[in-house]
Amino acid sequence: MIKATSFDAILDMIEALSLEEQDALLDIVCRRQAERRRREIAKNIAQAKAEYQAGEVSRGTVYEIITELNK
Repeated sequence: MIKATSFDAILDMIEALSLEEQDALLDIVCRRQAERRRREIAKNIAQAKAEYQAGEVSRGTVYEIITELNK
């Protein structure tokens, strides 16, 4: 993680930007976060598919799964 002083310096640099530049920066950061989330979701889906194909997925009701876990 970025040191607090570095983070403060970044905030100061952002404050120095015009409102339009701050809006553009905010848009870029939001889009990058959304893309990162999409990649993470895609990774989780691929992992779930692989586990399903390998037979590593349990099926049943919540009660059945809890009962199985408590054995």
